[in-house]
Amino acid sequence: MPPKQPDYYKTLGVGKNASEAEIKKAYRKLARQYHPDRNAGDKKAEERFKEISQAHDVLSDPDKRKAYDRGGMLGGFGMPGGFDASSFGGGFSDILSNLFGGGAATPGGRAGGRAGGARGGRAQQRGRDLETEVTLTFDQAVNGAQVPLAVPTSQQCPTCRGTGAKPGTSPKVCPVCSGRGIESESQGIFSISQPCSNCHGTGTVIDDPCPTCGGSGAQRTVRRLRVNIPAGVKDGSRIRLAGKGEGGPRGAEAGDLYVITRVQDSPVFKRSGENLEVEVPLTIPEAVRGGVIEVPTLSGTKRLRVPAGTKHGTVQRLRGEGPHRLGGKGRGDIHYRFVIDVPASLSPEQDEAIDRLSDVMNGNPRADLYEQAAKSTTGSES
Repeated sequence: MPPKQPDYYKTLGVGKNASEAEIKKAYRKLARQYHPDRNAGDKKAEERFKEISQAHDVLSDPDKRKAYDRGGMLGGFGMPGGFDASSFGGGFSDILSNLFGGGAATPGGRAGGRAGGARGGRAQQRGRDLETEVTLTFDQAVNGAQVPLAVPTSQQCPTCRGTGAKPGTSPKVCPVCSGRGIESESQGIFSISQPCSNCHGTGTVIDDPCPTCGGSGAQRTVRRLRVNIPAGVKDGSRIRLAGKGEGGPRGAEAGDLYVITRVQDSPVFKRSGENLEVEVPLTIPEAVRGGVIEVPTLSGTKRLRVPAGTKHGTVQRLRGEGPHRLGGKGRGDIHYRFVIDVPASLSPEQDEAIDRLSDVMNGNPRADLYEQAAKSTTGSES
């Protein structure tokens, strides 16, 4: 009898009608709380982390979630791998093949094409791809870094070696579907195929499940590794590590691991595509007279000439001083945006100086504005 299906909604603390965003938010909160790096040596926290990851694997994928909510086919197994076709040693792939072109079902009710299950020569299924996130400081993202990762994954059960059956026994060909993994029901000239209600699409049944894995053939674990993050990654960059995903069933090729980078903000630099932006305050005399000022760069400071009469919002660029571009294609630029620093209050000496400046500054800077407004009004009246 298959193991009882776990309540993944309860595991994440969300309702059954939770949106994708709510599921993701709940997962991130719990994953941070129970992450092995924060709970070194705490086995209970590690097991909780595995459960949370397993629940997220299923509920974050629309197709897996639908199958889980139906409680049949894949959901009834409560597979540690998260309802992935590779977890079934090819059985579900055979179902899809029979349903969508690998041999159409005939009017007589028998599925054509290659028979699956224990009788067929199933091709080994590639392991499941995994995805994880890593938080980087701004400097790590700009310069590259080697960071530790703890990745929840599945591994072959050491007791049954992935068969799901108790040692000394083996899975048997399903007597209902004869190992095909599907049942066909004839409706007139058509035949409808669906996953076998007895074996849930695997083509085999286990009379005596493995006591270690409960018949799933796999165990959840946390793999620890160190990953080299290339220089120049952004918030949301996706790095592919080939062959670092979940191992395939019975020694098949492993999937890939995708690392999503989350970059912390810098108090000085703001990322803008391949470039950086920096706001640089100027005093009123500097903006009026111009001068040479020091500005921050990624490697220290540089001197920058400010032209006389610089206006608020003027941008100057230092070419090639920005972050590395991914793929070794040079570096971006740094854009410096000048902002006039206007004091909120004045000392008596400053107030006196402003009065003197006002006396010697001739003309009204709004004169042209008034003139254009007057012409516009006169034109509309005529």
